[in-house]
Amino acid sequence: MILAFAPETNGELAYRGYELMEKKVGLPLKDLAEGHRDARTTYKELQSQPRRLLTSPCWSGLMNDGRAYSAFTYNVERLVPWRTLTGRQQFYLDHEGYIAFGENLPTYKPVPPPAAYGDLKRSEETGRQTLELNYLTPHGKWHIHSTYGDTHRMMTLSRGCEPLWMNDEDAAAAGVFDNDWVEVYNDNGVVVTRAVVSARIPRGVCLQYHSPERTLGVPKSPLRGNRRAGGHNSLTRVRLKPVLMVGGYGQFTYHFNYWGPTGVNRDTFVRVRRLGKVDY
Repeated sequence: MILAFAPETNGELAYRGYELMEKKVGLPLKDLAEGHRDARTTYKELQSQPRRLLTSPCWSGLMNDGRAYSAFTYNVERLVPWRTLTGRQQFYLDHEGYIAFGENLPTYKPVPPPAAYGDLKRSEETGRQTLELNYLTPHGKWHIHSTYGDTHRMMTLSRGCEPLWMNDEDAAAAGVFDNDWVEVYNDNGVVVTRAVVSARIPRGVCLQYHSPERTLGVPKSPLRGNRRAGGHNSLTRVRLKPVLMVGGYGQFTYHFNYWGPTGVNRDTFVRVRRLGKVDY
């Protein structure tokens, strides 16, 4: 049903979407979908191999003729207004909610201290070489979410699991060497995985790309009584910024399945320690 009703997988609906946008913005746009008006993607086809999405008015990237997705090419090349109150890119947001929270201009704000997150109230240090790091879970390095993450080739790229990336100086302070097993924990949960030690990661930060399936490469956790450790989201919890809930004013409108531009639920603090023995 989703594939049949989505303009990214049903060319006729993409064409109708551009027809609607032509009336809305007064620009010729149907040509973007005319070449694949009869295109359809079925679930059976997706089971056999990945498929390219169609260019769709729901998104701001143009992908015709094998072009890679790049945001806002729809607006720049076809002169379609941005989906803002002014139709332009905006840096100042005059909504009273954004002004009240000091979010009306994109200015630098320091990372809140660990105590403000409240995720380490019960999680004590387990030794002299336990690190306290800011934990992030960005989009995957080798995959899109969990898609095809457990194939042989993908596992070869990612060391057979979804590893934890750490700064080299932080790792040295904790006695962690590249490819060591580490235990990552806070009050919410625990992850056991390999460490990737890299100078490209800033000090004080560690990251695990999302979203690995919890189906393989998940050892037991000594800190949790030798129960099976969790996945990347075991360490996070849902947080909603108040400004992401404002609506009814220009582009400030709730959209299904999307609260806003920041992954505030994917930013927390954890403790990291080297794991000497791995038990499955």
